[in-house]
This record gives sequence, structure tokens and C-alpha cells, in this order.
Amino acid sequence: MQLILYSKPGCHLCEGLQEKLVQVTRVAFDLEIRDITTQPDWFQAYQYEVPVLMLVQANVQKRLPRLSPRASVQQLEQMLQQHGLNQGE
Repeated sequence: MQLILYSKPGCHLCEGLQEKLVQVTRVAFDLEIRDITTQPDWFQAYQYEVPVLMLVQANVQKRLPRLSPRASVQQLEQMLQQHGLNQGE
């Protein structure tokens, strides 16, 4: 499975989510980080909403719910599992 994190430089919420994603061990995924300042369409879509986490399945992006910045890595893993990411995928 693939996750895309739409982010921008200097965004502390983005950095926090990225750090938690790196710590996830119970769910397997590939992570792509997209800097919204590099593409006008990404910037237009997400400039007021980063971080935005997308799940890619069959070339279709599904926006995942926004977690509290205080959410733990375990809570992030649970959310990913609820949305179809399982160990070993």
C-alpha cells in the first residue's frame, strides 16, 4: 500500500505526522512526501489544510481522517488499520 503525505516546509504539524509515520511498525506501507509548494495544483488544493494524508489504492487517492497532533503512534496505526492497511501489505 502507498500513503502520500501532502506537506510544506516549516509546517510543524506536517513534521510531527511524518515523524509518527516513520515510527509505525504494525502496518506496512510506502510513504511518499509531497511538498505542496512545488506544484501549483497541490498548493491550491491543500494550502490551508496540511498535513493531508492520502491512501492510494488501485491508483485512486482516498483522503484519510485528520488525527489530532497529540495522537500517539499507536492511534495512528489503529487509524491506518481501520482504513485498509494491514501488516504485510
